[in-house]
Amino acid sequence: MHAYDDVVIDEDSNRNAANFFRRKIRETVTDQVVAKALCPNDYPIFTKRICMDTDYYTTFNRPNVTLFDLKRTPFECITETGLRTTANEIPLDELVLATGFDALTGALTRIDIRGTGPQSLEQKWADGPRAYLGLMTAGFPNLFMITGPGSPSVLSNVIVSIEQHVDWITDCLEHLRASGARRIEPSDDAEQGWVSHVNQVAGATLLPRAASWYMGANIPGKARVFLPYIGVANYRRKCAEVVANGYQGFVIANANA
Repeated sequence: MHAYDDVVIDEDSNRNAANFFRRKIRETVTDQVVAKALCPNDYPIFTKRICMDTDYYTTFNRPNVTLFDLKRTPFECITETGLRTTANEIPLDELVLATGFDALTGALTRIDIRGTGPQSLEQKWADGPRAYLGLMTAGFPNLFMITGPGSPSVLSNVIVSIEQHVDWITDCLEHLRASGARRIEPSDDAEQGWVSHVNQVAGATLLPRAASWYMGANIPGKARVFLPYIGVANYRRKCAEVVANGYQGFVIANANA
């Protein structure tokens, strides 16, 4: 991946990287039917998190390991002795579930957060999350989010991004205290502008073409929108500009408002 700096932007580069990766899988996995099933084919490579090995692929050469392709024979149900697909029943002693998670929004929408309007946060985000800088959402004053939707979050070193958000929020609270303000939230226009910008940046890449958890595709019924912001440096610069311009895009009210 690191031999190309445009692998998620340019289709030719992505195709070359994908062909190289598939060739390495076929060279590693002895059974070519299994190798084919393991090769990413229905989305641009690196638009989903990909296994970069640590013996992952060689594991499928072991005699006690069997791959069941649930794309060809979908899972139906768990039984008393294992699980059943559309093709057969698979006996199991133990079953470990790795079913994914409701990334970037689930931790917030599962709380009944109410703002100044009639909608809950879950209702407001039913068609996709709306947030300014991934830090706040209009109609929910004083609700700060850490690495929320519309911020680099999972497309960055998340620990560093968390620290950046904590620092930004701390500085914002100090500013509010010093100015005697008690309430802050983004304007509707600022929020809409940021959501449009996030989508525009994502649309310039191949990332939205994959049915990934970046798109909310692992959650039935979740709106299919690209959730994080692409570009840590640009994001940090924008956050700094907002502060330098007097918290541009935010509506700040004093204690008597």
